[in-house]
Amino acid sequence: MAAPASHSGVYPAIGLAWLVVALVLGGSGRLLQLHPPIPQLVLLGLTVTLVLAGAFAPGFRHWLAGLNVRQIVAFHILRFVGIYFLVLYSRGELPYAFAVPGGWGDIAIATGALILVLLVPDLGARRPWVLGWNLLGLLDILYVVLTASRLALSDPASMEALMRLPLSLLPTFFVPLIIASHLLLLQRLKVERAKPASSGH
Repeated sequence: MAAPASHSGVYPAIGLAWLVVALVLGGSGRLLQLHPPIPQLVLLGLTVTLVLAGAFAPGFRHWLAGLNVRQIVAFHILRFVGIYFLVLYSRGELPYAFAVPGGWGDIAIATGALILVLLVPDLGARRPWVLGWNLLGLLDILYVVLTASRLALSDPASMEALMRLPLSLLPTFFVPLIIASHLLLLQRLKVERAKPASSGH
């Protein structure tokens, strides 16, 4: 069932407003005033809110149903941000424990997403590939979040780059969306298991 036409533009507008707020907070320097574990709790709260909205808000759930597997996977191409992690590590602005494993992990997941989107015509026929990529991507982002949290709690100054633009958009916008989209894709793959392969386009 598709989302009602009257609601079709509501959720993108809400997402845009959320992005604007995240940009303003990051640009203002206010996030630098938040001490651990407040940023980590903000990220957790945003993620839980997204997941609960997708599960229990009928309009939002119907809007999500209009997204296909290819669109969800394509969103993760933005994880080439891992390249920037490596750049900041080379400048001494991010610690090795976060930037290098997390950076290369994100690059690998983004590359996998790009391959699936551009080179696999029928994702529905390659469900095991998509499922494997999705599980690896979820594990990678959870590793990144837990490592960032651990380092921030032990040495807040080491992770200050995540509290300034452009990386401040990760905890305040993109990471909650990434985690929620992995969970959405798991649910979608389960639902579409019995459908014809063409449903994965």
